[in-house]
Amino acid sequence: MVALNRRQLVGLALVLVLACALPFFVANYRVFQMTLVLAYAIALLGLNMLTGYNGQISLGHGAFYAIGAYTAAILMDKAGWPYWATVPVAGAICFAAGFLFGLPALRLEGLYLALATFALGVAMPQILKHKAIEHWTGGVQGITIVKPDAPEWTGLSQDRWLYFFCLAWVLVLFVLGWNLLRGRIGRAMVAVRDQPIAAQAMGVNTAMVKSLTFGVSALYTGVAGALAAIAVQFVAPDSFNFLLSITLLTGVVIGGLASISGAFFGAVFIQFVPNVADEISKAAPWAIYGIVLIAFMYAMPTGVAGFVRLARARLARRRAGQAVR
Repeated sequence: MVALNRRQLVGLALVLVLACALPFFVANYRVFQMTLVLAYAIALLGLNMLTGYNGQISLGHGAFYAIGAYTAAILMDKAGWPYWATVPVAGAICFAAGFLFGLPALRLEGLYLALATFALGVAMPQILKHKAIEHWTGGVQGITIVKPDAPEWTGLSQDRWLYFFCLAWVLVLFVLGWNLLRGRIGRAMVAVRDQPIAAQAMGVNTAMVKSLTFGVSALYTGVAGALAAIAVQFVAPDSFNFLLSITLLTGVVIGGLASISGAFFGAVFIQFVPNVADEISKAAPWAIYGIVLIAFMYAMPTGVAGFVRLARARLARRRAGQAVR
């Protein structure tokens, strides 16, 4: 386990207290939106492991998001599984799918890998509509699932309970991700990204690191898809088109590449900015979205997390300069 300093522990404790108190001060619809933010944050952390820390560009992670969502929906609708049991199964299936996809992708790099993953994202909705699996996926109609009730002892509404359920998964996966990325495996991932030849000379199995990173990234994204499906109560092929993959990559860049906290900033962006753009202009919401996106990239080229780090560094230098005087 990677130790945190006292300031980081206090900061995380305050954030956790705020996150726990938030659903009691907003309407149920806002709680639902924040639940999706938590799910997106998990997906963005997984994609950031692949793109930010390992240097592999993926334009098809919406496919793994769809696999996770459909796994949860099928197990709940067809097999009668409890909702909480479907999430780890979705993660395991996506890990296997990501690892297997990562093996042939080892021969591809840069734009070629991006194009291969883009093809996966484009093909997934059509695969889900195929007649051979229509009995399981529901075809174009999709699957409707029942929103789970909160345990009686909690006294919570369904939306608030699902929020805390997702928050628990966020805590577990982010702690695991923190230790993974700050430990030996994380250093190997960064070494493969920056200096693959030198990493291989130092004994790093670059092929295995890339494949495992792809698998772990898909696992996180699959868990996020399962949580989102449970919250939304509905899955359909057209909900997981290639725009979802682009949206996830946009969230990673906005939040900040190679940043754990950036996943939350990116998740807030991709959940709320499109809604705000739609409220500003019903006629051209995507134009507003594009303008906001350009403004973010111009003002914060290293992402929100990078901007926060720079602001902290400047503040620390200013305080040091005042102390010397």
